[in-house]
Amino acid sequence: MFRKSLLLTIFSVLFFASCEDKQSSSEKSAKPTAEELKLQRKKDSTQQARDSILKVRKAEIKRANIKTEFEKNDMYPIAQEELMPTLRKYGNEHPETRIRIKTKFGNIDVQLYRDTPLHRANFIMLAKNDYFDNTFFHRVAPGFVIQGGNADNQITADNRGDVGSYLIPSEYEAGHQHSYGAFSAAKYAEQNVSKASSPFEFFIVMDKNGTPHLNNDHTVFGRVIRGMEIAEKISQVKTGESEWPVDNVEMDIEVLN
Repeated sequence: MFRKSLLLTIFSVLFFASCEDKQSSSEKSAKPTAEELKLQRKKDSTQQARDSILKVRKAEIKRANIKTEFEKNDMYPIAQEELMPTLRKYGNEHPETRIRIKTKFGNIDVQLYRDTPLHRANFIMLAKNDYFDNTFFHRVAPGFVIQGGNADNQITADNRGDVGSYLIPSEYEAGHQHSYGAFSAAKYAEQNVSKASSPFEFFIVMDKNGTPHLNNDHTVFGRVIRGMEIAEKISQVKTGESEWPVDNVEMDIEVLN
């Protein structure tokens, strides 16, 4: 009798334990309801929005607390009437003539000409102060030119304001031609009878026959000495409106020697 009672007791304990385990397992494996899923998605979306806002805010704070190279230097912004003596002085102190344009496609090495001293000094000055490191090859015209030095970001707009709104007097009297691989200065067409150059934008001639119609209109102040195959790759990227690449072709520029 005792053995029978003991067996019944053990069986009951095992039975209830088994039921408890099944119930617990059932609760664990139960799928959330549609309403619960909806609430979870809303919670996740809200958190993602908060994270995104926080990220942007952190970037704004970082930007506000860090001065650009141009903001740190008292010589900027450069006024038009101070431009020529400023660039001559800078050119004498910084005699480098070789630069490297780094892109996701590879590097393009450029030799700058000494007989276009204002353009050379201006380009070296911008490169050494990291202006170009936030810019793109923003215009691609296959078989004609690829143009760089602009961008649709706030940093580039701020840098331009910090540098100054001057134009560089033309130096095409040096006689350099717009042959294949020529490195030339862009210019603003409006109210620019003197054909002065933009200080910020340049282009590389991609027409293998050259673009002689640009001679005596734009200042050629250098030439590509290595990496025209990289320039060719850039010239084939897909573009949208205004010949702006669909996927930005970002650049960094390093001064070599």
